[in-house]
Amino acid sequence: MENPEVVRLIAIAFVMGIGTIFPAIAIGKIGERGADSIGRNPEAAPKVQTAMILAIAFAEAIAIYALVVSLILKFVE
Repeated sequence: MENPEVVRLIAIAFVMGIGTIFPAIAIGKIGERGADSIGRNPEAAPKVQTAMILAIAFAEAIAIYALVVSLILKFVE
């Protein structure tokens, strides 16, 4: 029988690992596409930048949700 504390710590590591890797990849892709768009059409930079920042904020929110879930797993019994 495994120790429940060990299982809980593994779950926390899994949640934080998955919950930060995929938003980081998404933010990288958003930045890449935004920079490419601005490079192709510099006049549209303010509109592209606004949309990019909004999309990055939504992607970052997923990582914050993962942090909240991991903190709940850590401190709530």
